[in-house]
Amino acid sequence: MYMKSKQFFAGVTLSALLGGGIAVGGYKLADSDTGSILYGQTPSPQVQYTSAMRSSASIVPEGINFLKASELATPAVVHVMTEYNGGGAISRGGSEMDPFLREFFGDRFEGMQAPQGTQMGSGSGVIIANDGYIITNNHVVDKADKIEVVLNDKRRLAATLVGTDPTTDIALLKVDAKDLPTVRYGNSDNLQVGEWVLAVGNPMNLTSTVTAGIVSAKGRNIDILRSNNPNQRYSIESFIQTDAAVNPGNSGGALVNLNGDLVGINTAIASQTGSFAGYSFAVPSTIVSKVVDDLKKYGEVQRALLGAEIREIDAGFAKEKGIKTLNGVYLVNVSESGGADDAGLQAGDVITAINGAPTHTSSQLLEQVARYRPGDKVKVNYIRSGKEKTANVTLRNLNNSTELVKRSRAAAVTFEGARFEAVSKQEMSKLGITGGAKISDVEDSQFRDTGMKDGFIITRIDRQPVNEPADIEKHLKNVDSGVVYLEGVYPDGLKAYYPIGKE
Repeated sequence: MYMKSKQFFAGVTLSALLGGGIAVGGYKLADSDTGSILYGQTPSPQVQYTSAMRSSASIVPEGINFLKASELATPAVVHVMTEYNGGGAISRGGSEMDPFLREFFGDRFEGMQAPQGTQMGSGSGVIIANDGYIITNNHVVDKADKIEVVLNDKRRLAATLVGTDPTTDIALLKVDAKDLPTVRYGNSDNLQVGEWVLAVGNPMNLTSTVTAGIVSAKGRNIDILRSNNPNQRYSIESFIQTDAAVNPGNSGGALVNLNGDLVGINTAIASQTGSFAGYSFAVPSTIVSKVVDDLKKYGEVQRALLGAEIREIDAGFAKEKGIKTLNGVYLVNVSESGGADDAGLQAGDVITAINGAPTHTSSQLLEQVARYRPGDKVKVNYIRSGKEKTANVTLRNLNNSTELVKRSRAAAVTFEGARFEAVSKQEMSKLGITGGAKISDVEDSQFRDTGMKDGFIITRIDRQPVNEPADIEKHLKNVDSGVVYLEGVYPDGLKAYYPIGKE
């Protein structure tokens, strides 16, 4: 669970609206029966984390009835259980407890650490394919050593991490099963403020819990993703805000309409205490479906960019710049030779729509662009010098290219008697690395005298990065004399350096 410093949101509009904090919907456990909060950063508002589209228009029966939606969604919502072996965000002893947690929760956190450094986590997930694909939040499974899901029928299955997207806080899991119950995608664009929705998840370790509320707002930016990931420049926040009760453990669960269609993934709550206080937030299904489709097809999200720096327009800024509308997004500058630049957009233009969808705020613009991939063309409506204009922009990726990137698992190699395998995405996420080569059969190889153990992940050889197994032979095959150092990390997070060669 994430929380941010009280001072962080001093300039954020949402602080005036909520007057409280934003809190996480997933949480860590010392055991399966006890809940605790994971991270100790507190924002003000305090924030914690909690592909075919179909119509999401709900047909409300005579006298509002939640039975249909509940019966359809509940069997497809799972309990996600995670395990963390040592290190990480939770301290191993009470003396190391984050002072923020002590301030807000006092002695309730004493003794919450699991024995021998093992920590447990809990959240929710949504089955979206009957062959075992499950959506959850990235923060629910981030850096986990082990992931299991408990189905509504109480079966417990091991899960593998297919991929994650920290920019939207979405992760995709896979279990080995068939004929599972699923939730159908709905179209979150069709949701209306005031419409009834249900939140389905596992709050406070209470499995298969259903709560009801209405859509309170759309396109809400609460600044939780970037503040919890300072290095993440391209986070997308355009949350559906509801008043459906969501608590720690709900993260990754389903937000459905009265048809039982998935319209969002519950992610965060607004709270000063870590428990529900009236506001919850979900990633809209239009974003979720695209992210999941990318992870299944390519192994990573195909992020499209407009190629411009943007900012909100308020009354003061509009007066300063002589802008006649408040319903648009201001282009602060345009990247040279980027998509916006090539289409003729300029700094000072005000974008009012993308492919006909209004972009009154930055979050709305980012949500619209996030639906597309590099190489896609979008029609941009904008205002320049008081005149309405249009431009056709070809979206680019982070490298200012229109190419799609597909991550494939590198082949294992054998070198000097040892076997080197690629590192899984789950291990990379857990250890904070971007690649490497995991060694095995050390005792039968030329590496046995180094002291290295099976499972060690080599990430660098002297100054050369090791991204995949093939890099081992590439960097070592021509070493005839001298000593080189193999740098890396073990699966439990222990870093190590081993010399190889002769003086």
